[in-house]
Parts: sequence; structure tokens; C-alpha cells
Amino acid sequence: MQSVTITRTIDASRTEIRAAMQELEQFTLAAGFDEVDVDGRTIRVANDVGVAEIELELAVVDDSDAAFAYEQREGIFEEMRTAFTLTSVPDGTEIEATTEFALDIALVGGVLDATLIKRQRRAELEAQLDYIEEAT
Repeated sequence: MQSVTITRTIDASRTEIRAAMQELEQFTLAAGFDEVDVDGRTIRVANDVGVAEIELELAVVDDSDAAFAYEQREGIFEEMRTAFTLTSVPDGTEIEATTEFALDIALVGGVLDATLIKRQRRAELEAQLDYIEEAT
């Protein structure tokens, strides 16, 4: 299993940050995906990564340890899960965003590798934290 984690402290309350995350379409679009479709707790995204187009169907899941979490239901990964945890700190709230994934080699072959996925995912998570910072 591969993993990408980023952490940032934002000068906002946990409640304000959760509210920004619950704006699912805006929060997901902030990652820079080429296409986003939100239907209840299901999120479909498409994005060009290198020479490949990635399409994923994600499901928002309940997680007692995370303020917001989702898992892949359909897509290129054997498994993929992203969770955002919030911790109150003196300067606001620390957000830790972690994506864990296992590539389905039969689907991606030599076109994508874990290094490319990690780089792309790190940029997407940073962009989502930028959105939260601006929205709160």
C-alpha cells in the first residue's frame, strides 16, 4: 500500500473547516480534476494524468477518526482511501490529509506508477487545503 500525507495549520475552527469540506462539488473541484459529478454521497471524477485519463467513482464514508473521508468504489486502484483529520492547535486547526492506495497493475500497466500518482495526489490535496484556507 502506498501513501501520501500532507499537513497544514489553518486559522479557522474545526466547524468552519468541516463546512467547507461538505461543499462536495467545490471541495472536489478545488483538487483540479477535469470533471466532477456529485450525486449525494457519490463523487465521480475524471482527470488526465500524464498520458492516461483516470476516472474514479468515490463514496463518502463515515469515519469516527476523520472529519471527512472517501473511498474508491470503481477505478484504477485496487484500493484507495482519503481521510482528512482535524486537530485543534493554538494557531487554529491542523489538517492532515492522507491518501492510501494500491495500484491495480493489470489496469494501469506501465503507463502510471506510484511515483506519478503520489506527485499528482500531493498537488490535489494541497489545492484542496488552499480551497479550505480561502473558504474559511
